[in-house]
Amino acid sequence: MKVETFSDLIVWTREMHHWLAECLAHCSTQSEQELARMLLTYLADHEAALEKIVDGFVKRADPKALNTWVYDYLGNEPIDPHRACDRPFAQMSVDEICEAVFDLHNQVIDLYRYLHGRAEIPEARELLQALLDMEEHETMRLAQQSNRVRGM
Repeated sequence: MKVETFSDLIVWTREMHHWLAECLAHCSTQSEQELARMLLTYLADHEAALEKIVDGFVKRADPKALNTWVYDYLGNEPIDPHRACDRPFAQMSVDEICEAVFDLHNQVIDLYRYLHGRAEIPEARELLQALLDMEEHETMRLAQQSNRVRGM
């Protein structure tokens, strides 16, 4: 997907969470490790919830911010979500799954921070700050829940 505006960026983020939710759910049925299956199921559900949260930003955001161009700051696709999964999650250990999922979330957080520092209008900065806050909070929640699963 080519990201040109903040609206495109939000749609891309929503699609990334959707792709990740589907991938994790699919792999959860194929993993041979019970703990990994539990983690993959939890992460898939969480990513599906994030998809809905991100979709809400398109509906609530200021149209001025949504229509602001970001292509000066990005290539065609800001992050390759497939990079997070060099091999299927079903073949990964619990630690490897966490590392791959957190790597992808951290890339999104870094992207939002980068764009926030370059946003020229207040509406765009506010939108990016809200997106950044949401991603950081949800990544912390994922980390806490993942640690609970690992502790089992």
